[in-house]
Amino acid sequence: MKAFTARIIYKIECEGVRTEQYEEQWRLVYGEHEREALQRAREAAAKEESSFEDRHGRQVRWKLLTVMDIQETTLDNGTLLFSAIRELEPLEIPAWTA
Repeated sequence: MKAFTARIIYKIECEGVRTEQYEEQWRLVYGEHEREALQRAREAAAKEESSFEDRHGRQVRWKLLTVMDIQETTLDNGTLLFSAIRELEPLEIPAWTA
């Protein structure tokens, strides 16, 4: 088996709140070849989708968007390689000009 890194993107949706918030994860998967590793990455990513109620009673959902990239690598199985939450919201006035 070969080791691959998979770049996975989730959208974070909150009931009643319009934001563009995403989580990017880099995970390690194994496969005999790239196609098998991609399938395993999709399966692992789907298991991480979740929903919960926040402290305001709103439903929050982590929704799998895609496995964006898969690259052969050499690391230990199951290691979370990278995770970032990004929220895209335009600034009215940049903080450095205020």
